[in-house]
Amino acid sequence: MRRTPLLAVVASLLTGVLAAPAAHSAPAAFAHPGVTVSGSQLDFARAQVQAGAQPWKSAFDQMKASKYADLNRTPKPRATVECGSYSNPNHGCTDEREDAIAAYTDALAWYITRDARYAQKAIQIMDAWSGTITAHTNSNAPLQTGWAGSSWPKAAEIIKYTYTGGWADQNRFSTMLRDVYLPVVIKGSNSNGNWELSMTEAAVGISVFLDDKASYDTAMARFRTRAAAYVYLASDGDLPKTVPGQNLNTRDKIVSYWQGQSTFVTGLTQETCRDLTHTGYGISAISHIAETSRIQGQDLYGTDVGERLRQALGFQSKYQLGTAVPDWLCGGSLKLGLGPVTEVGYNALHNRRGVAMTNTQTLTLANRPAGTDNLFVAWETLTHGDNPN
Repeated sequence: MRRTPLLAVVASLLTGVLAAPAAHSAPAAFAHPGVTVSGSQLDFARAQVQAGAQPWKSAFDQMKASKYADLNRTPKPRATVECGSYSNPNHGCTDEREDAIAAYTDALAWYITRDARYAQKAIQIMDAWSGTITAHTNSNAPLQTGWAGSSWPKAAEIIKYTYTGGWADQNRFSTMLRDVYLPVVIKGSNSNGNWELSMTEAAVGISVFLDDKASYDTAMARFRTRAAAYVYLASDGDLPKTVPGQNLNTRDKIVSYWQGQSTFVTGLTQETCRDLTHTGYGISAISHIAETSRIQGQDLYGTDVGERLRQALGFQSKYQLGTAVPDWLCGGSLKLGLGPVTEVGYNALHNRRGVAMTNTQTLTLANRPAGTDNLFVAWETLTHGDNPN
């Protein structure tokens, strides 16, 4: 493999570190519900389900039949959630993530059915945690905070702004997000890109729910930098962009950070050669943040964010569909398992903007109805599948 001349390496590194993302400012007034899914998107999904149209009806039936929509579910809050590497030890980690997904599931079920029992169940779950949790600990604490913190505001937005039956402890829930989650996720992470992207997704969503413009701006600025450093485009130069503070100041350090991959091609992500499951976490967070930004008035899909998302989805989808892995890519072997992460980006880029996405389209349609990854992705065929809003 030809080595890049030293001056080119230095120039590429400087470009990657110093290139500032475009300015982003919070809207004058936040749109609600406005975290990943908007009111008009919810209305469209509801209308399709009520009409028995596909794929939305089957997506709704899948969601309603899941354990997350069980009206007999008992939340399992803890004061301290302890999560080690790969959630070992797992003291409340799965319980917290799944209760947060359940609250969001119930909120969606409420909106589509108008059965108040689902809204009340979502409130019960959110109240149980807001009255209990005080901290996350151990090595996976930042990521755990990001995962659960991505689902909570999606649930709370729907309940707060569409359910009129009352939520007495709403302010306590806001305090939980402000005091337990936001201080952790707003700081970001210098770990693998999916960590910081998931944490940033949580920070963006929480900021919208709290109407916190300053935190929103901070999180969005970090997002633009991290997204650019997570997905490579040929226009980036010989080397991927980097994040300030990571000290990735040599080619060897960058190759090591990119899981030993030394050939950089458009659509490759920082974690492709780790596995497509973790790559999917990062891609999903990018799509969720871009969707929230669009709902809040700034459409990033027409910027480099959209191009990186399009290329990342297409590159990973191709191999997830069975294309042979060339020797130069990850030593000729990929660990598959992309997950249900394509609907939001595919809908935004292909359906709304008319961009060709052949591989992503094939995978998206094959995977419908997309379910949940049991971490922070849930029911996106229902909410975003071919949704024009």
